[in-house]
Amino acid sequence: MKIVVIGGSGLIGAKLVKNLRDRGHAVVAASPASGINTITREGLDEALADANVVVDVANSPSFEDRAVLAFFETSTRNLLAAEAAAGVRHHVALSVVGADRLPGSGYLGAKMAQEALIEASTIPYTIVRSTQFFEFLGGIAQTNTEGTTVRLSSAPFQPIASDDVVAALTDVALGTPVDGVVEVAGPERVGMAELVQRFLHAKRDPRTVVPDAHGRYFGVELNDESLVPGASARIAATRFADWLQRAA
Repeated sequence: MKIVVIGGSGLIGAKLVKNLRDRGHAVVAASPASGINTITREGLDEALADANVVVDVANSPSFEDRAVLAFFETSTRNLLAAEAAAGVRHHVALSVVGADRLPGSGYLGAKMAQEALIEASTIPYTIVRSTQFFEFLGGIAQTNTEGTTVRLSSAPFQPIASDDVVAALTDVALGTPVDGVVEVAGPERVGMAELVQRFLHAKRDPRTVVPDAHGRYFGVELNDESLVPGASARIAATRFADWLQRAA
């Protein structure tokens, strides 16, 4: 089966390409670096020729509100049009758990605009909404640092190892379209401030995390339900301590 992975050189994309190739599939790792650009459409029609499945894990190079919306809308429209012309039978897209509950966030609002375009298309689809990745805890800390203090929401979330996200995407890409949303999450529900402090401590980072009820995440305040998955979510096996040990 021919599968095209949009964003095939990124954290998730590169691992997904390897997973699918290891299973014997013909996989195109599509990215601007490989001459395949969903914004300009350069190389897109050629890459999608005879493709059965397209998996879109590309991310915007800018998180500024207007730029990120323009990226996801333009990229998704171009991609869906090329897929329709090529006869693609399954469109898979990676999105974010809680995106539908945080409309005030420019980034998450852009992800919802992407989802709406997919849902309105004629191509069978599956949207995989994931919780935050363990690999991005350092970035969360960095963007909320003032001096040696990190101010973060104490709202619960349920982060996941990127390898487990890739495993879920692999299963979805090789499965039947659900024409709906599948959620994936890690096994532990924990406060964001608490987990980031554990991460920094393990890295021997001297910064102190201060829980802040008004701390923002992608530009919005959180509540206890903002980032947690629903009851039917696929729960991954990798616990934070195990991932941290492997990462070290």
